[in-house]
Amino acid sequence: MIPMPDSFASSSTRGALVAASGIERRDPARHTTLLFATDFTLHEGDRAVITGPSGSGKSVFLRALALLDPVDAGRILWRGNPIARAGVPAYRRRVAYIAQRPAMLDGSVEDNLRYPFGLKIYRDVHFDRAAVARLASAASRGEDFLDKRASDLSGGEAQIAALIRVLQLAPDVLLLDEPTASLDPASAREIEALVDAWFAEHAGRASIWVSHDPEQARRVGARQLAMVAGKLTEGTP
Repeated sequence: MIPMPDSFASSSTRGALVAASGIERRDPARHTTLLFATDFTLHEGDRAVITGPSGSGKSVFLRALALLDPVDAGRILWRGNPIARAGVPAYRRRVAYIAQRPAMLDGSVEDNLRYPFGLKIYRDVHFDRAAVARLASAASRGEDFLDKRASDLSGGEAQIAALIRVLQLAPDVLLLDEPTASLDPASAREIEALVDAWFAEHAGRASIWVSHDPEQARRVGARQLAMVAGKLTEGTP
């Protein structure tokens, strides 16, 4: 197991949101280890950023934390408690994964934003157009943005819409897997502003942002991490 300093992998779960204990991911077909045994704790208020070479395991790690891919060893805790199979949907409601390429449905932006409320896990909440308009304004978009056709959106606008679709559901943790990698600098700043607005609503929220841009990494993350060849360490590579 990779040794970590106390500040990196605390034995206490006080204030901890997501804690990974000895998690590993392997590729049995290629007989390779994608993520070596890793301990990691994300605390309330953390704004972590992971940099590292392409193919080093950054996305593997994020997808494991999101419970999108099974781990081959170790376990993941939510607020100090193990996550039962039946509790996975509720965990994913609290811990949201944002992919690099957004998936948009046919119809308007508002149609896309309304979609999650038809899912069983969100039937206790309702779509709030005024609330999503406020989120859109944080990304320099007016309320008329909600009426645009999804097919007419630029890459940056599609990512804004996809991020609003998640943020309106008030997750506690964002796992951002290079959400601005294919965007121009102005669009990337708008995505950053949208995440800042989400943080401003609640001090206990936390994020992990994967980025290849050193300047962006300094802007979006006070806690700098590096992934190299499947090994996560504190600090820059």
